[in-house]
Amino acid sequence: MFFLLQAAGKSSSPGGMLSMLLPFILMFVVMYFLILRPQKRKEKERKILLSRIKKNDRVVTAGGIHGLITSVRENEIILRVDDAKDVKLKIDRSAIVTVLEVSGDDTEEPKELPKESKDTK
Repeated sequence: MFFLLQAAGKSSSPGGMLSMLLPFILMFVVMYFLILRPQKRKEKERKILLSRIKKNDRVVTAGGIHGLITSVRENEIILRVDDAKDVKLKIDRSAIVTVLEVSGDDTEEPKELPKESKDTK
């Protein structure tokens, strides 16, 4: 059996190592473009979504709870679930999955100041 392995080793070409590694390299490239890259893009979009959450937005949590945001803190959100009974839940910011309706209130974003012209001197 040992003689068969030696005979097989001697007949391989110098490019044999590259031809053995090529399928692994191709699998890694395909995996990167089909799995890793889209996952990074989704994670970036999720971070942007969570950073833009503000009061009076309608959201859905990971547990499927629909509600209106009444208070936003650094890591937690107060969510009003029922208006009639004034039911509120304190949830973690990362539990938000979807923003259904964005409030028209843009008071948190800084507004651009008008530029002064040089002719007013």
